[in-house]
Amino acid sequence: MNEISSSAKQKLILSYFHKFPMESALILDTFPVKKILHYLEKMPDNQLREVFSRLNPEIAAKVINEMDDKLFIRLYSKIDTHFGARILSRLGKEDIRNKLRLLPGILSSELQEFMTYSPDSAGYLMETSVITFKVENVVRDVLKKIRKHGDKHIMAVYIIDESGALIGKIPIQLIAVSKPNDKLDLLKIPAPHVNAMSSKEDVLEILEKENLIQVPVTDISNKLLGVIRNDVVISTAKQELSEDMQTMFGAGREEQALSKVSLAVKKRLPWLQVNLATAFLASMVVGLFEDTIAQITILAIFLPVVAGQSGNTGSQALAVTMRGLALREIRISQWFKVARKELFVGFINGVAVAITTGTIVFFWASSLGIAIVIAISMVLSMMIAGFSGAAIPMALKAIGQDPATSSSIILTTVTDVTGFFSFLGLATALASVFGIA
Repeated sequence: MNEISSSAKQKLILSYFHKFPMESALILDTFPVKKILHYLEKMPDNQLREVFSRLNPEIAAKVINEMDDKLFIRLYSKIDTHFGARILSRLGKEDIRNKLRLLPGILSSELQEFMTYSPDSAGYLMETSVITFKVENVVRDVLKKIRKHGDKHIMAVYIIDESGALIGKIPIQLIAVSKPNDKLDLLKIPAPHVNAMSSKEDVLEILEKENLIQVPVTDISNKLLGVIRNDVVISTAKQELSEDMQTMFGAGREEQALSKVSLAVKKRLPWLQVNLATAFLASMVVGLFEDTIAQITILAIFLPVVAGQSGNTGSQALAVTMRGLALREIRISQWFKVARKELFVGFINGVAVAITTGTIVFFWASSLGIAIVIAISMVLSMMIAGFSGAAIPMALKAIGQDPATSSSIILTTVTDVTGFFSFLGLATALASVFGIA
C-alpha cells in the first residue's frame, strides 16, 4: 500500500511540474540543491528543460555544479544555448571546461562562443555572480538569501522575468526599510544597463551619467548576464592609461619592467625603425636648405631649440587630448574645438617664448635678423605643434586606430618637419631683407 502511495505521489508531483513549470521552479528555488536534483532526475527531457530554465539563475548554477554527467548531458542537449551559456558562465573556469568536455563538439563550441568576450567589452569586465529574484518574491525572500550569501558589498538586487530578462532593480536600502511581505514587483525601479558587447567607455559613461556604483550587463535579448562594479572599471582604466603611456613611446602593452630582453626588443624595435624613417624625413627637410646653412652656419646651432620647443608644445597638447579621450571628456565631433583651443594656446605661449628666445639669440649671434627669424619661427611651429597634438590622436580615433600606439611618433615627425622648415625657410626668404650673413 505504501508502495502504491509513493508511486501515486510521484506521479502527482511530476504532473504538477508538467502543468505548472513556473510555479514548480519557484518552489524548487527554496529547496536544497540535492533535493532539486532528486526531482530533476525524475523528469522527462522536455519537462526537465522547462522547469530548469525557470529556476533562479543563481540556484541553477549551483545545481549545474553538483549535477552528475549523465543528467548534465540530458539537460544541455535540450536546453536553449543562450540560456545554457549564461548559467554555465557562473561556474569557475575549470568547472566550465570539465562540463564542456562532456558535450558534442559543435554544442561545446557554440556555448564557448557565447561565453567569450573581447577584452575591451563589458562582458569581459562583468561578474556573473549576481543576486536575482522574480516579481512574485517578497522582501523576506531577499533578506533570507542575502544573509545566506554573506556578501557585504551587495548594493542592489535585480528583478528578472521568467525568461531571465532584466525588468528592474531594488536598492538594498529600500529592502532594509520595507515590510517582510512586501512584493518586489511593487518596489522595483528602472535599472540602467549596458549590453555585453558595449565598450569600456560606454560602461564608464553610464556609471558617471547615472551616478551608479554598479551596472547590470545584458545580452541582445535583455537577459541579465552579470554586473560590473565601478571599482573594476576604475582599476581597468588606470591599467589602460599606464599601457597607453608605454605605447605612446613605442613600447608594447605586454612589456613589464622585468620582461625578457627578447620581448622588449620584439616590441620596441619596429617602432624604432619607424622613428628612424621619420628622422630621415626631417633630415631631408634640413637638406633642402643646405646652401643656406652653409652660408649662415650659426643657424645650425639654433635648430634644436626650435624643434625642442615645438616638440614639447605638441606633447603637452597630445597628453591633454589623450586624457580627454580616455576619460570621455571630449568626443571626436569636438576635434576642431579642441584643436582650435590648442592652436590659441600655442600662439600665446609661442609669443612669450619667442620674446625670450629672440632676446637670447640677439645677444648671442649679434644679429637682429636671426633673432626676428627664430622668434617668428617659434610662434608658427608652436601653433602648428599644439594644433597637431590635439588633431592627430582624434583623427586616429576617428578612423578606428588606437591613438596611443602611434600618436607620439607621428607628432614628432610633424613638429620636427614644421620646426625646421619654418626656421630655415624664413631664414632663406628673409636673409636679404634683414642682411643675415
